[in-house]
Amino acid sequence: MKNIIVSFLLIVCTNAFAATDYLPGKYSIDPDHTRISFIIRHFVISEVEGRFNDVQGEFTLPKSFTDLKVTATVPVASIDTGVKKRDEDLRSKNFFEVAKYPEMKLVSKSITGTPESFKMLATLTIKDVTKDVTFEGKYTGSVKDPWGKQRAAFQVTGSVNRKDFHINYDQKLGADAAVGDMVKIHVWTEAVKVGEVNP
Repeated sequence: MKNIIVSFLLIVCTNAFAATDYLPGKYSIDPDHTRISFIIRHFVISEVEGRFNDVQGEFTLPKSFTDLKVTATVPVASIDTGVKKRDEDLRSKNFFEVAKYPEMKLVSKSITGTPESFKMLATLTIKDVTKDVTFEGKYTGSVKDPWGKQRAAFQVTGSVNRKDFHINYDQKLGADAAVGDMVKIHVWTEAVKVGEVNP
């Protein structure tokens, strides 16, 4: 009897948390389960990793995936590299000038590909600059959580040149820059469904 009950519970749990391939709808980004990380070269021979601990936004999963719409806003003060003094420097005029430019913003423009492998052209605003940036990504599925909320998730990666966005810190280490120009970005985002897609 015990084995029957255990088997039943396993079946129920498996069905409850089975991922849905694609579930159209409007989703609000869950900042507690979203991570925006970055990597940049440091002293030529190494790298520094960091992340932003806060993000607000939404995306709409349409019936036709290439009509996907994404908007996200990131409070730059939430930057976190694990070193308090370095984070304070990154918030200063040397880098992001948080007091003057408190937020970064991303707005999707077009999507090509499939949910399993797509490219997203988006406008990225950092400081006083707005530029087009291309990200590669994949939709990783939808699932209903233990509280009955439908969730969906993406992963996207890309890279930007910090100097394109007027982050011009340029200390030298001999003939080389102490801090690299190119920044690798990796985003894991999870969101909660809040509405249906209009027909």
